[in-house]
Amino acid sequence: MALADTERGVSNCGDSGSPFAEIIELNVGGQVYVTRHKTLIAVPDSLLWNMFSKKSPKELARDSKGRFFLDRDGFLFRYILDYLRDLNLVLPDYFPEKSRLQREADFFQLRDLAKRLSPRMSKDNSMSEEISQSDTEEGALQCGSSGAMETLRTVSVSGAMRSPSLDSRKSGYITIGYRGSYTIGRDIQTDAKFRRVARITVCGKTSLAKEVFGDTLNESRDPDRPPERYTSRYYLKYNFLEQAFDKLTEVGFHMVACSSTGTCAYTSNDPNEDKIWTSYTEYVFCRE
Repeated sequence: MALADTERGVSNCGDSGSPFAEIIELNVGGQVYVTRHKTLIAVPDSLLWNMFSKKSPKELARDSKGRFFLDRDGFLFRYILDYLRDLNLVLPDYFPEKSRLQREADFFQLRDLAKRLSPRMSKDNSMSEEISQSDTEEGALQCGSSGAMETLRTVSVSGAMRSPSLDSRKSGYITIGYRGSYTIGRDIQTDAKFRRVARITVCGKTSLAKEVFGDTLNESRDPDRPPERYTSRYYLKYNFLEQAFDKLTEVGFHMVACSSTGTCAYTSNDPNEDKIWTSYTEYVFCRE
């Protein structure tokens, strides 16, 4: 019983020779997962297989609640765990994190999964490359040298129009918001806590937010959002507003509006005590 409780498991009804419980709790980058021990060891010679079959529970890192801890992307681990359950890969539509998921697959030493996620294995990419190549060759054969040059010129222009670097410079709005607090009272010079930023939020079109902030964008509160949809649930991994402002300025945005609201509350019923003010501020940025 003590063993099962220590390991954050329900029971130890798995393999009689295993020191691990049948049900295991994991903390992956702050996200909690509950799964079976046999799921974690489904792929021989993988990182999780080595951790949960070759090592003892005492050798593995734990969090404060006794869960086994992995310092990896907690959002993407859901797809790693789904793959381990039946060795099949199913991703949602408009999934923008394939390259990052491939990196996670490499880390967990899931070679088959990493191979499936490789761009070279993408059927869509290979088909589009073959069609483009055959169309160009046919155009060159049917036309003379001048016709071939015109075909290549047309392909170059259309390719430039579809260039991701140009598409990513679309116009739009992004709103940055934060909640802050500060203290005003008798000890204002020593105790004032101005603009204590708890979380910097991002509102706007999903594709635009990802273009600007990239890996610094935390999508855990609104995962799998299609690129053309809008969201108000993203937030940044920054501690300073200026970091977000610099990032927006680098890609051509400028501030067009801002607004702020504030409320005051006493820390006690004594009106002579310090007052704590909380505020919410939004900055609206635009790129034309």
